[in-house]
Amino acid sequence: MIDTRSAVNGETTVRRLAFWSIFIGIAVLGLKYAAYHVTGSVALYSDALESIVNVVAALAAFWAILLSHKPADQNHPYGHHKAEYFSAVIEGVLIILAALLILREVWVAWETPRSLDEPWLGLAINGGASLINAVWASLLLRSGRKHRSPALIADGKHIMTDVVTSLGVFIGLVGAVATGWTILDPLLAVIVAVNILWQGWRVISNSVQGLMDGGVSTDETMRIRDIISANAGGALEVHDLKARVAGRMTFIEFHLVVDANMSVRDAHIICDRIENALMHHIPEASVVIHVEPEDEAKLPIGTAAVPFA
Repeated sequence: MIDTRSAVNGETTVRRLAFWSIFIGIAVLGLKYAAYHVTGSVALYSDALESIVNVVAALAAFWAILLSHKPADQNHPYGHHKAEYFSAVIEGVLIILAALLILREVWVAWETPRSLDEPWLGLAINGGASLINAVWASLLLRSGRKHRSPALIADGKHIMTDVVTSLGVFIGLVGAVATGWTILDPLLAVIVAVNILWQGWRVISNSVQGLMDGGVSTDETMRIRDIISANAGGALEVHDLKARVAGRMTFIEFHLVVDANMSVRDAHIICDRIENALMHHIPEASVVIHVEPEDEAKLPIGTAAVPFA
């Protein structure tokens, strides 16, 4: 049976994390802008600009998570689970936009290079902001994977990207201050922008795959087959197994072949047993089973049946 209490607790956790991501993003943005303000560094400015995207993305993620947890209705009989993918796509687009804005600032800084003011204070402030981001991103990623939330995972990956780029900026600016090579500042911003572009593309690509009803992995398919086999006593074989992921939901459907003389009641008992087992091992699974008598079972071309011992 499904652990309803666990599902409710998971939903509450996801919502709470999405909500607090907004305020964490605003706090980090304030710190990073302060770091840019005291130094005048275009690299730190690019870091602060990405934090603006973090705040907007956190707002989009919160909206999508609220929408995705709405129950199915007449217009959306399969639920609203894919809303989180839209949030992730929006976040990917914003990431790319931030990278383009950074490149614009790099061009200005390249034409009029300037020395850095109060570099060590600015780096200390930026380092504190990055530490906050690292802790929060780890929490989002861990919780997102546990509760199967694409929006939280996308937000966590984006913030972790911010941490990595901030670390690169920190190391580079230390080198710039130590050597006096002010050209390192805009060069670092270029590296930040390229990395952001790559991460934005990855977020969009993964989200589009979800919107296109991408199937589960091969390992997950085999796990589903094993669960069915272990709980299909009385049935003969299964074929045409399909499984896809939509947000936190896994949709599973297959044809179950039984003896032609088996009663509807007995076939129904087998289906219930399989469905309960799948929903126990795969949280928030939706299972559809088509029962076929042995003498009328029709396999789609190129599809192999899995007989039960």
